[in-house]
Order: sequence, then structure tokens, then C-alpha cells
Amino acid sequence: MNLRRMLAIVVKELRQLRRDRITLAMILGIPVMQLVLFGYAINLNLRGLDTGIADQANTAASRALVMDMVATGVINPTLSATSPQQLMEALRRGKVSIGVVIPPDFERRRFDGREAVQVLVDGSDTVVQSAAVQLAQLPLDTRPVTNAKGERTAAGQVSVVSFYNPERRSAVNIVPGLIGVILTMTMVLFTAVAIVRERERGNMELLIATPLSRSELMVGKVLPYVAIGLLQTTVVLALGMWLFDVPVRGSMLDVYIASMLLIVANLALGLLISTRAQSQFQAMQMTFFVFLPSILLSGFMFPFAGMPRVVQWLAEVLPLTHFLRMVRGVMLRGASLVELWPEVLALLAFTAVMMTTAILRFSKRLD
Repeated sequence: MNLRRMLAIVVKELRQLRRDRITLAMILGIPVMQLVLFGYAINLNLRGLDTGIADQANTAASRALVMDMVATGVINPTLSATSPQQLMEALRRGKVSIGVVIPPDFERRRFDGREAVQVLVDGSDTVVQSAAVQLAQLPLDTRPVTNAKGERTAAGQVSVVSFYNPERRSAVNIVPGLIGVILTMTMVLFTAVAIVRERERGNMELLIATPLSRSELMVGKVLPYVAIGLLQTTVVLALGMWLFDVPVRGSMLDVYIASMLLIVANLALGLLISTRAQSQFQAMQMTFFVFLPSILLSGFMFPFAGMPRVVQWLAEVLPLTHFLRMVRGVMLRGASLVELWPEVLALLAFTAVMMTTAILRFSKRLD
């Protein structure tokens, strides 16, 4: 081997990397992003779960109990309800993750040593169930308890009631989210290389010469992948229901509409990446740069409520975050997309911004 010739190749590759700013940014950006995400954003200890309180007793003891629960840091009261039915409705719509029911006869139940408080949990997220167990271990009163007959009894108990997935089967939680993960990975990647592939094959000049407008060309690139995305959704749903007995408590039409919204949002994002990348390799690099935070911050792998507030704001920009709320709400809690309208609007807004930006950037590249 000639070391001089080999050194020349090494110098040539380093110079090429220096000119390739996107690849250079990925070399430095990916390890930094992973370090920040796993070291700062990912937190398995849930804190500040949105909670509804139905204090029907409204006594000094019941208010003290609520304060003790809040002091644990597990819950964050965001809803005041008058009945358990209101809490159940809030759980179904995804407005709260936990509901605390204190019955009117709270004092009597506590002195009799009976179940005095119920904690209602959205079991569609198994991590939330685990966090709620901490509330069941909270003592209602540290003082000796004597019933009406003067007998010493144990203090009343706090019970946890899990809905939508009482068996705590992980497949029930994972399969709906897996639809979004697969669609995010494939749809962004497919369209990220779409424009770049035409340019590398020399077909771009032919497309420019056609009567197609730029908008028609971009939308035409997207539409075939919509059918592919719906096919993937059908495959995951069928296998999930057949192999893992995953329920679909809501409308199947709502599941497909939610999937369609995510598909279009990811395709628009992929087109934007395609207008920025210089090669298919760069497009795949940029896709990975988007996919990694999506899977880590959306709530699919790690609890959303455990993340710092700043990271939660960043996660709200990701389409997968809103899709997970929709698909789990429809499939596991039986909610409708009308009830989940904030997530629908978020995906529509994201799609509009990404598609408009991609068309404008594509137009500038043709001039």
C-alpha cells in the first residue's frame, strides 16, 4: 500500500465533509441531541399529571387529603368536578389522566376503616397506572382511629381503579402508538428522497418542462404514498387485533381519519426535507434527525408528563405527539375526533405550514 496515495484520499474525504455542511451538522448534532434528550428530557418518574378532583365531602379532612396528594408532586389539579361521572368524561376525552373521588360520607368511611377515596386512572398509559399507585400508599390520617362504638380500627383506604386497560397489557398501549411510529418513519423517508431522486436521475428538467404547476407536482408526489400509508395502517391494525387482542372502542373511521392526518403531515415534512437535501443520503440523514426526537418525545416510549416543560413545548410541534393522543383516545377510550379537536387542528396547521414552505422552497430552487 502506498501511504502517500492513501493519505491523499483521506484529505480529499475530509475536504468533502467540510464542504458538506448538512453531513457535518449531523456528525456533531446527532450525539449532542441524544445526550440532551436522554440526559435532560427523558424522565421515568412521572410528576404533575393532569388531575380532576371531585371533593363531594368538602370537609377540612378531605381538603387536607387533597393537599397531601398534591404535595407528592404526582398530580396537578386542573379540573374541579362535582361528580364521578364528570371525571369519567374528562378521562375519556383525555383532559385528565387521573381523577380523585372523595365521597360525601368520607369521614364515616375513614373512621369505619372502609374504602374512603377512589383514584380513577386512565389505564391506556401503563406508566400512569404505576404512578397512581403512589397515591394509594398515602395514609389518610396518622392519628389513632376509633369508630362510633369506641373500637380501634384501621384508617380508611385509598383504592386505585384503572380503566381502559385494567390488565395493564403493554400491547394495548404500544400497538396504537406503533401505527404512528411506522407512518412517521416511512412517510417522511419516502417523500424526503422524492425530489432528490428526480434530480439525481436527471428527470427534474423534464418535469419542469411539463405544463404541471409546482403545486401540482408536489401534491402529485404525495398522493401515491397516502394509499401506502393507509395500507400500513390496515396491516398494523389487523395484526394488533388478531395477535394481541387490541380493542377498538371508538369508530374505525376515526382511526383512519387520524391516520390520514398523520400521513399527510409526515409527507409534507418529507417534501420540505427533500427541497433542502442535496442527495438521497442527506435526505435519509435529515429524516433520522427528525425521527429520533419524534419517537422519544411524543410519549410513545417515555411518559410525556415526566418531561421538562420546555421539552414538552418542543414535543407539541411534532405530529406524532398529537396522533398518539388521537389514536389512543379513539381506540382505547372510545373518544371521537370531534372531542379531540385540538389535536386535529394541530395536525392540519402543521401540514399547511410544511406544505406551503416546501412549495415555496421548491419554487425558488427552480428559478
